Amino acid sequence: MRIVTFRIIQEYANRHPDSDTPLREWYKKAKESEWKCFADIKQTFNSADSIGNNRFVFNIKGNDYRLIAIVIFASQKVYVRFTGTHSGYDKLKNCLTI
Repeated sequence: MRIVTFRIIQEYANRHPDSDTPLREWYKKAKESEWKCFADIKQTFNSADSIGNNRFVFNIKGNDYRLIAIVIFASQKVYVRFTGTHSGYDKLKNCLTI
């Protein structure tokens, strides 16, 4: 997969250093993957959830953090839309428009 918006991960990790290693591990696994459907994502990240509108939620660092990404299977692209704490994720009003 091609992670189009790695900058969001970098910026978040710079502000929250304890998230750096887990986020880079997520990035490496996602980049090495060739997802064709949600089942493929689940094989790579068992705790991932589909929330609709091509958006998927990934638990990072034992669910301390959450990452929301748009996954376009046909073009093999991943757009990171949100990286934050679990409580920050809970405050989001509508994940389908992020």
